[in-house]
Amino acid sequence: MDSILSIRNLTKIYRRSHLGRTTSTTGVKSLNLEINRGEILGLIGPNGAGKTTALKLILGLLFPTEGEIYLMGKKLPDPSVIQKVGYLPEVPYFPRNFSVEEVLYFYGRLSGIPESVVGGRTKEVLETVRMTRRKGRRVRECSKGMLQRLSLAQALIHDPELLIFDEPITGLDPVGLNEMREMIVALNKNGKTILFSSHIISEVERIAHRVGVMAGGEMVRQVSESEWRDKPGHLEQIFVQTIRERGAAEE
Repeated sequence: MDSILSIRNLTKIYRRSHLGRTTSTTGVKSLNLEINRGEILGLIGPNGAGKTTALKLILGLLFPTEGEIYLMGKKLPDPSVIQKVGYLPEVPYFPRNFSVEEVLYFYGRLSGIPESVVGGRTKEVLETVRMTRRKGRRVRECSKGMLQRLSLAQALIHDPELLIFDEPITGLDPVGLNEMREMIVALNKNGKTILFSSHIISEVERIAHRVGVMAGGEMVRQVSESEWRDKPGHLEQIFVQTIRERGAAEE
């Protein structure tokens, strides 16, 4: 298989000093992961499992204590390849007085898209996320679902090869959730590789080709689609069993 992302022995330790005393917390421990082109990989785990930390390490928003990350064969950090990644954060933020269209134009120019091209590209991604008729709406007037779609459009504006989504479906109503799921699947069918985290295991089961179960900063199990396909709810059973077994082993 053609690997697009390779993570090797990745560790992140947070150290804090207070009144002359230093404490440390492990965010990610000895993480190893390969993601192949054209794959959708979901990360699941309890709160504090290290999912968001892992994503931020890949994006260069945090620096690892140990380990290496290779994106498209190049060791990170490398500005030439990180530009080929699109990111949807758990809590998106955009200037409240900007219109939807202005947000995308701004991020497009920030990504290096020429002024002569960015207008057309903005129109394309608005169509992709089904917001063409809302392009003039101000950010402050957008619902949670619209903000999530705008964040997805922002992640797509520079036509990246790898998409990283942190909790892309959390907090959406049933209609918004269904739309987001459809868009993620469609993006993958159009050639995008996707890495995402989520607490909603029933949706991960419907979207992902492979799942990584994280706990305590470690990747404790990887599950292929064949293990839950045609067995609705089975991924949740696998998850619960894995977490319980880990807890029993630590006692």
